[in-house]
Amino acid sequence: MGLLHSVKAKLGPAKGKVSDFAQRHEGKIHHGLDKAAQAVDKRTKGKYSDRIRSGTGRAKGAMDRLAHQGERGPDGGGTTPPPGAGAMPPEAGRAAPPRHPAGTTPPDDAPPPAS
Repeated sequence: MGLLHSVKAKLGPAKGKVSDFAQRHEGKIHHGLDKAAQAVDKRTKGKYSDRIRSGTGRAKGAMDRLAHQGERGPDGGGTTPPPGAGAMPPEAGRAAPPRHPAGTTPPDDAPPPAS
């Protein structure tokens, strides 16, 4: 028996307990995440508000997946969380675009190439 297999076998019951706990206390966990995010945002004087909001949304989403693990809808997929639960702001999942992608010209204010 491989190490990974034995670890999975030992953690199987714990996974169910954590999922059950998350499902029973979902509202309290969401409230705690919001409260922690507000405290951090206040301490950083709003400097990292977007990142805090993004991280909080991701944490709520992960918690929702854990709480509703094993539940399947009629199409065989997972259930859809309630509206607004764990939702991330639209800008949260987007990466900043590159300054000038390969194969395009650099901006006009770029220094000329060395000769």
